[in-house]
Amino acid sequence: MTADSREYLEDILGLIKARLREVDEKLAQGAQEIEEMHEYYWENYTEMDQYGYENFDNQQALLNQVNANQEQHLLRQRFLKMLDSPYFGRVDFVYEDEEEPETFYIGIANFAREAGGTPLIYDWRAPVSGLFYDYDKGEAGYDAPGGRMEGEITSKWQYKIKKGKLIYAFESDVKIDDEVLGRELGTKGDVKLKNIISTIQREQNAIIRNTKDKILVIQGAAGSGKTSVALHRIAYLLYHDRSTLKSSNVLVLSPNSVFSDYISHILPELGEENIHEMSFDMFAYRELRGAAADCEERCDQIEKNLRYEGAEAKFLEKQSKEFAVMLNAYALELEYELMDFKDFRYKKMEKSEQDIADLFYYKFPDIPLLSRMDAVIDYLVDEHETLTGRNFDEEARQCIREKFMAMYGTTDLYVLYNGFLEAHGYPSLPEVPKEERKLLYEDVYPMLYLKDLLYTCKENRNVKHLVIDEMQDYSYLQYVILSKMFSCRMTILGDAAQTMEDRRRNVMDFLPGIFGKNIRSLEMKKSYRNTIEIARYAEEIAGGTGAEFFERHGKPVEEHSFSDIEAALEAALDRICLTEYETAAVLVMTEKEADYAAGYLKGRLEASGFDTEHRFSCMDRNSTRFCKGLTVTTFYHAKGLEFDQVVTIFRDRDQTPLHRQARYICATRALHELSMFRIEC
Repeated sequence: MTADSREYLEDILGLIKARLREVDEKLAQGAQEIEEMHEYYWENYTEMDQYGYENFDNQQALLNQVNANQEQHLLRQRFLKMLDSPYFGRVDFVYEDEEEPETFYIGIANFAREAGGTPLIYDWRAPVSGLFYDYDKGEAGYDAPGGRMEGEITSKWQYKIKKGKLIYAFESDVKIDDEVLGRELGTKGDVKLKNIISTIQREQNAIIRNTKDKILVIQGAAGSGKTSVALHRIAYLLYHDRSTLKSSNVLVLSPNSVFSDYISHILPELGEENIHEMSFDMFAYRELRGAAADCEERCDQIEKNLRYEGAEAKFLEKQSKEFAVMLNAYALELEYELMDFKDFRYKKMEKSEQDIADLFYYKFPDIPLLSRMDAVIDYLVDEHETLTGRNFDEEARQCIREKFMAMYGTTDLYVLYNGFLEAHGYPSLPEVPKEERKLLYEDVYPMLYLKDLLYTCKENRNVKHLVIDEMQDYSYLQYVILSKMFSCRMTILGDAAQTMEDRRRNVMDFLPGIFGKNIRSLEMKKSYRNTIEIARYAEEIAGGTGAEFFERHGKPVEEHSFSDIEAALEAALDRICLTEYETAAVLVMTEKEADYAAGYLKGRLEASGFDTEHRFSCMDRNSTRFCKGLTVTTFYHAKGLEFDQVVTIFRDRDQTPLHRQARYICATRALHELSMFRIEC
């Protein structure tokens, strides 16, 4: 650690503090101006001109000042973050045909002595920052707005700064030194997903800075940083495409609400506003509210797959391309079978059965079947009002619509889908009142697909970038529905080895057929999450994944057998060490086992004086937060998460391929310590 390093850091921190004082002064001044605008308005609004011009000008001035204050608040937040750690890297670069190097410090955001000035620190997303991530010492280059810049890196430095203090600094002649990466990966205590800007690897950087491909598929091993890379890619795109892309234009389809909470801080840490997140299941249920009162969830299907042989095959059959083809054919059959045209009369408005049929089939043939009659109604009502010079009131329009809509045999999606099932030899849905209808999970997406065939599909134009996580858990039918709903750019990521099915399935076998040629697939083979002992153990469970492992060593994986669940839970209590670690998990197979384990452990911990209110949680389908301390949950709720220490409990009889997949998922959740407990029954 050099004196120059400490001196430069002190200088930078002093400049940041000075900029903070300027921002605070502007905020105070802005608040005063807003208060004065309010006072002026209330004192003078009765005397403002009758046309409202002065009122409008005052409102606009107020809005402009509020927006200016908001920008200063965001700037203040950025400077406060930079006071903790203003930069993490440095590159000395000699441009071609020059002799002296220029020094570029790399940090979480740009920073200059004054707004608009030459940066003293460059945002990690800036073009020049690629030198730090992509090159060793020697010849290098980057793509600047003005063209390609070539030259030579003469020196690279890496820093760890925390709370404004320099922890370490050393010169490195490799892209990201293994020592730095090892230190970062080996740290304990972070409750949520870490941002990785100080340790982005070359292959990760290529994905983050990819702007050419409309649909980018990232296939990566467990712990390879897929989710982090995807979120950093979004931050990069938001930085570079500010004129066309805002955080409100990005949607993440995540596995559950806990995972959403787990990753929610990443973009704010990177200087961007948070983005919208939801599960695809939630979206589907909202779309089907008019047809059914309730729907099963994905976890219901997983529980059935664990308990009943054949449940998964039945589910997959209804998500297949062949099933979709049958639904398409059924929708075409309904074109004629569903319709019962009749002569129409309402007051002086008359139309023959033939006229209505001709309009329906020849005037609007491209409009989906159940949305088409609305087009016919609008056409005929407009025609009549034009000819008579009189408009219908709302009551009359509603009466006309009811008469035309009665020409459908039914518009009840539940009934129509049931007709399809019966016609193709599948068990039919229960014939119950709408308020008692509950769809099995296997029927949710086929019914949603049928709805998209029969109604005009509302494209989500506000979403300009869609992120799909855990891509291996989406079916063919789900991807077809997504392609209809979103025509935007996409980042799709997942790991075939972590599928919730009993066998691996490569979605790239069918994705190009759905999304077309504008799709590119990249692999991230190196895993960074687990110690080498845990990673190799998990690899044996999976039967090989082809992953490469970062060389970080830890304790051997422990395997033990027990006679019953209580003995296994007692052993788990002995293993779990929340004085050394911030997060630990007991992972089991089913919800029933999780409920029992949570109740047992909570009782034992409370008896010992452990703070279960703040440091214990049972994560289930209704959970929304990722908590520190000890978590008890199923393997499928733990997907995408990581814990310092993991104890997995499974039974001897749990030997199906899906149970093996479950054990692999559990093993790959552990950062530092893993125990695998088998119950002999």
